Amino acid sequence: MVKVGSSSLRDAAGGLDRDLIADLVTQLVAVRDKGTEVVLVSSGAVAAGLRPLGLLRRPTDLPGLQAAASVGQGILVHTYQQSFAVHGMVCGQVLLTPDDVIQRARYLNARQTFEKLLELGAVPLVNENDTVATDELRFGDNDRLAALAASMLGADLLVLLSDVDGLLAGDPAQVPDLPVLERVDDLTSLDARHFGRSGSDVGSGGMASKLESVRIATFSAAHAVIANARRPGVIREVVAGGHLGTWFPPSNRRPESRKLWIAFATAPQGSVHVDEGAVRALVEGNKSLLAAGVVGASGDFAAGDAVDVVGPGDRVVARGLVAYDRDDVERLLGRSTAAVSAELGAAYARAVIHRDSLVVMA
Repeated sequence: MVKVGSSSLRDAAGGLDRDLIADLVTQLVAVRDKGTEVVLVSSGAVAAGLRPLGLLRRPTDLPGLQAAASVGQGILVHTYQQSFAVHGMVCGQVLLTPDDVIQRARYLNARQTFEKLLELGAVPLVNENDTVATDELRFGDNDRLAALAASMLGADLLVLLSDVDGLLAGDPAQVPDLPVLERVDDLTSLDARHFGRSGSDVGSGGMASKLESVRIATFSAAHAVIANARRPGVIREVVAGGHLGTWFPPSNRRPESRKLWIAFATAPQGSVHVDEGAVRALVEGNKSLLAAGVVGASGDFAAGDAVDVVGPGDRVVARGLVAYDRDDVERLLGRSTAAVSAELGAAYARAVIHRDSLVVMA
């Protein structure tokens, strides 16, 4: 899985850098010819639509963004189609909205579309459907979209190509000439100094969004790399194991597909707060969350919604599909299963979150 950002695809005049696109496609074809399936997530639709519309910079209003995406999406796809055609290959456009990963049926359908395109020898070309997306219903940026798609497909590697060489060892605004970190084994060791600005004037991402995407990818047992899109042969070298940019190793075990969907594709509607004993039972014992360990609830959630499980110190330790509405969770606080069954009936004796519907995030 390769993702390239808007800032990397812009040429000096503000339009699409067709030479860079041609080079990236040549690298993808070379990788595929050696037996590796490839999926490309490409930003650039909004950026491609700016110049035809006479705009100098990315709009800040939603209608302006949608208009630029509407014009630019066709330009972007056509450019990629031409570049792949040079090598006798085709690419298939896949436009996604958050509903395509939040709603389980649509999630499975999207995955089947990807799998069929790859089976037929086409390269999926993925972007968010910016022409219809709203502020309330967006992935936020294509870094997150790429990570969710990588998780959906069980990808072994996510390459995030940007206009930087990798993750710097600190804040460049405070310390000049910082080196690029070659490897990061523990994302929790990073702090705000590493996150940098939020994005460019043509894109919506930034280092913070890339690190969140890395978290999703590595949790899904994929390697992740942040590297410079303009470094010669960057895709070929990374896929071959070259030490470019910043490399993030995967977790030791990939959770099952449904749990990955719970962990990252679903938006939490609230939180269930638990004590230290419950944290140990979830993290170390792989247990279900019982009412006895619950000390509070927040948010407006209903039975079946995704919620964060928050331990002492406001630390998110898990996410899961809750079995009760918030009001019912608050009725059950701290009660043993036997007490709940005796006082409220057997229907309330089940777990607050069953372990089959819970993913440990700590």
